[in-house]
Amino acid sequence: MNKKLKYAAAAIAVFAAAIYLNNTNHLAAHREGKPILLAHRGIAQRFDERDLKNDTCTAARMLPPTHEYQENTISSMRASFAAGADIVELDVHPTTDGEFAVFHDWTLDCRTDGQGVTREHSMAYLKKLDIGHGYTADGGKTFPFRGKGIGLMPTLAEVLTTFPQARLLINVKSRDVSEGEKLAAVLSKLPAERRAQIMVYGGDEPVQAVRTRLPEIRTISRTAIKSCLLGYIGYGWTGLVPKACSNAMVMLPINVAPWMWGWPDRFLSRMRAANSEVFVLGPYRGGEFSSGIDTSEQFARLPQNYAGGIWTNEIEVIAPLVRR
Repeated sequence: MNKKLKYAAAAIAVFAAAIYLNNTNHLAAHREGKPILLAHRGIAQRFDERDLKNDTCTAARMLPPTHEYQENTISSMRASFAAGADIVELDVHPTTDGEFAVFHDWTLDCRTDGQGVTREHSMAYLKKLDIGHGYTADGGKTFPFRGKGIGLMPTLAEVLTTFPQARLLINVKSRDVSEGEKLAAVLSKLPAERRAQIMVYGGDEPVQAVRTRLPEIRTISRTAIKSCLLGYIGYGWTGLVPKACSNAMVMLPINVAPWMWGWPDRFLSRMRAANSEVFVLGPYRGGEFSSGIDTSEQFARLPQNYAGGIWTNEIEVIAPLVRR
């Protein structure tokens, strides 16, 4: 081997060693403490998650109920915090009378006894609906929650009043920039220390409106999370964090996590330095649906002594595992 080849080989070896040392988890400081648990929709009725599409009526494919709670309700949120959740996620829609309704679906037809697009109604009308009307676990033979959810659709204002110090993640369901502006107007009236306990995610345009007006609130959107994770995979080995990962809620599928340079501790440390918080989700398998960390088997896939965030649909299952 001539000198030029030797020098080239040595340079490559030094470069590879530098990348390793800059990204190895073995030399990263480990943050002590328990994981941060995020309860998606609070404590909710579970459903068959196979072959889901955007318009799938999940209430019509409910699994046999094991509890009385319905998603996105005050009682569900209260039970989630009592079970061990640090953060509760909720979905909002603007209404025609200036409120924000806390409800998941774009339309009312699946889950309630109402009809039409959720945001095309007043909160006064939505309060009259039975949000448990459409739930069935046996193809429509029985409806175990019918008549039990009348008046239980809360407003965002009610949630903020009921849980004045709790951490919340607000999901904006549209791509309407005006919705983000309306939400920012609501949140801007809260004290700065209260806003620090709130995160927002959803459509690119409304989330960007919130981020522009209230830059202190951590946010993420579909485009931003792709840019964050793909950018980090591409050049995170340098220690640089993509702009899309800054001041953000970083949603990370568990099967994508090993591709993150320095996973877990160095990656988590870099995200914290960028004022961002990481939440591990269930496996991403393509499409638009990603599950949470919902079983003991999925929980076991997390790194030992993991101290980042966990997104779960089963806070009752995961919280006891964290407390062990």
